[in-house]
Amino acid sequence: MDNIAFRFRLARWVMDHRLAVLIGFLAITVGFLAGFPRVEVRTIFKDLLPKDDPFVQVYYDHPNFGNPLTVYVMVKRKDGDIYHADTLQKVWDLTRAIDLAPAVDHTQIISIATEKLRYVEATPAGVEVLPLMGDQVPRTEKDVHEFQRRVEQSPNARTFYVSRDNTATLIQATFQDHIDYGEAFDYVTKLVAKAKDDQHEVYLAGQPTLTGWVYKLQKQTYRIFGVTLALLVILLVWYMRNIAGVLTPIVCAAMAGVWGVGFIGWLNRPIEPLLTIVPLLLVARTFSHCIQYTERYYEILSHLKDKRKAAEVTMGVMMVPSVLGIMTDVFGIVFIAIAPIVTMYNHALFCGAWALFIIPTGVFLASILLSYLPLPKNFEQIAGGEGKEVGIHLFQKRLLHRIAQLTYGGPAKVTALVVALITVWSIYESTQIKVGNPVEGSNLLWEDSEFNTAVRAINAHFPGMNTLELVIESKKPQDGANRVSLSPEAMQVRAKLQAMMESDKTLPPRATLSFTDYMMEGNRLFAGGNPQWLPVDPTKRAAYSAGQAVLFGSTPLNFGHVMDFEMQHSTVSVWFKDNKQETVDAALASARRAVNAVGEDHEEFRVRMATGFIALQQAMNIVVERYHWFIFGLVNLAIAVIAAMAYRSAVAAILLLIPVNLSNFLQLAFMHVLGIGLDINATIVAVMGVGVGIDYGIYLLSRICEEYNAHEGDWGMAISASLATTGKAIMFTATIMLIGIVPWYFLSDLKFMADMGLLLLAIMLINMVLSLVVLPLLVWLTKPKFASRTDLAVGESIDLSQFMAQTSDAVVSKPMERQPV
Repeated sequence: MDNIAFRFRLARWVMDHRLAVLIGFLAITVGFLAGFPRVEVRTIFKDLLPKDDPFVQVYYDHPNFGNPLTVYVMVKRKDGDIYHADTLQKVWDLTRAIDLAPAVDHTQIISIATEKLRYVEATPAGVEVLPLMGDQVPRTEKDVHEFQRRVEQSPNARTFYVSRDNTATLIQATFQDHIDYGEAFDYVTKLVAKAKDDQHEVYLAGQPTLTGWVYKLQKQTYRIFGVTLALLVILLVWYMRNIAGVLTPIVCAAMAGVWGVGFIGWLNRPIEPLLTIVPLLLVARTFSHCIQYTERYYEILSHLKDKRKAAEVTMGVMMVPSVLGIMTDVFGIVFIAIAPIVTMYNHALFCGAWALFIIPTGVFLASILLSYLPLPKNFEQIAGGEGKEVGIHLFQKRLLHRIAQLTYGGPAKVTALVVALITVWSIYESTQIKVGNPVEGSNLLWEDSEFNTAVRAINAHFPGMNTLELVIESKKPQDGANRVSLSPEAMQVRAKLQAMMESDKTLPPRATLSFTDYMMEGNRLFAGGNPQWLPVDPTKRAAYSAGQAVLFGSTPLNFGHVMDFEMQHSTVSVWFKDNKQETVDAALASARRAVNAVGEDHEEFRVRMATGFIALQQAMNIVVERYHWFIFGLVNLAIAVIAAMAYRSAVAAILLLIPVNLSNFLQLAFMHVLGIGLDINATIVAVMGVGVGIDYGIYLLSRICEEYNAHEGDWGMAISASLATTGKAIMFTATIMLIGIVPWYFLSDLKFMADMGLLLLAIMLINMVLSLVVLPLLVWLTKPKFASRTDLAVGESIDLSQFMAQTSDAVVSKPMERQPV
């Protein structure tokens, strides 16, 4: 009683000072608007990596080895091989133009036109190690033939930078951590577009390119969001057909959005572009709460006939269910921050604050707006009662009445059996879902996208872009005199790792490379060129001589992809055919077997697993495996505590959690059927989807408790009346979101957005059906005793006659009289 009296006193105070409170809302909004100039929508690669993962630590310690911030440009000759003066000139020009790209690492650009690719040959004067192309492009036919001969003398160039059929060559450029993906992408794509002609195809791939595509398609995404919001507004106008019912959700959603965006702006934290679909879900949640709120206002208004008093009473009635429902959204978001990924933490701050701001806007501001906006002429048609419903409202009432009949009485047994079968199927399907990337290239873009086409083309001509790096790390890197990379033991360990992985029958790599390969080639040439001299004697003098032979006349910077400048640390690079999750798993298993065979710890160095694209992708996937169920478990715990406190019953918590967990299994099953992998971004959307169902559940269960008392313990009437009122708002909000999201699939060039659109469609549909069918069914089967209590925190039964008498000191005495449904 005290709780209910307090919220009605608070509601009366707010409405007595509604103008001052409204001015306060506007002032706060202006303050958050000032944070908009600080808002950044951008990707920071390191923020996507889990800070506590050992693979990520290896990457931080050795960023030069297998750096994923690398773009790959493949130049392919259409009418023959690359050994034409115009083709070589094109490669030369592209190489030097890319070297001018913003944030490029000038020391990590490799192509047949750079001095990093060298050839070695023995001469009467000794062994010479020279750049393939030198200081100028071959122009005459003789020069081109000489260049081709040099390439044949360079095993590294033949394997990794000139295709086997000699029709394509690869340019590789690595960017620094502070890269602006949009700027770099625009710069390189213009070079690529300019380089294409009748004789040449030019392909562009790599992680910065993928992120650049996401940036480029972001503008299209905003336009699609505009279509979705326009459809939501049109449907809202069609459904409400009055100013108050339309403007209240729009204004509340807009203000909560301004507060959320301004908040993250003031914190000066970036918003990940791929996660910009999540705020649209929060807009939908605001719409949902406001529509529930507005429809209850119309019901109360039909009794009181006074819009100000009705707004005040609605605030008192809906305050607790609204707050509880919104808080479940908040918990579903903030628990994401537990994962050790900065991007997820930033997302939790941004969207968690936004969700929290729905409480003041969706409860207090909503009532203030309803009290000021014109009195709706059709509110009785929307609220129902006395057979006044027409159009869509009458259709919904009849449909929901039929749905309600499935959840109690004789039909409930059949419904329960169907639900049980669906549950078994969803649990099985959810266990089949794959964590990670299910396709070659990126699942963020369509299979026939320019990026994925480039990935397939590059993989078809070269070992590819998917490397796994096994780092040979010196134990004393500060000792410059001790060049561990040239030691015989390091040389042998690298060779053994390569040999073991190349002979692995489970998943043989496409290629391997280490500084040992260079040492062996130098030893062969130094000994006259006979292949039998490829192996280097395992003595310090022999190993050092072989290494020096390769480095003579060069600089260690030219070998930065396999050895650091001080010649302390080195790596074994292993290329695999693609980055599908089964490939990633098999590659890491093969590497682990090889490392175990040679041993991790040695006198001068240790072998560390691992870095490179394969390892870092796995690091992010491990986070999903570690935290998906943990976060979902915390959400369950929060919901259980909230529900148990609100309804003063553990049974209520169980009733609400069963649909929530079934919803999660159905979501995962749906993702598996569609071929959507469970990665970080999809996990965030899926976990947030849990909050949708619990919102619906809290509203509906609270209404069932009210109607149960109003209909003197008749469960069937209570369920029917609840679905015809609260269920009506649930059906409408879910339906308009379904219609609003459909364009995503047909309009988006970003497959991730289309997939998430389908996922959100599934989330909305699943939660609507579970709320309207499964929750009432569970109530009917269990007939919980807490429903008869009148002291629940979510109790909504009030005596409106006392408000009609213009007194609001006593608010609780008997249930609101209601026409039978």
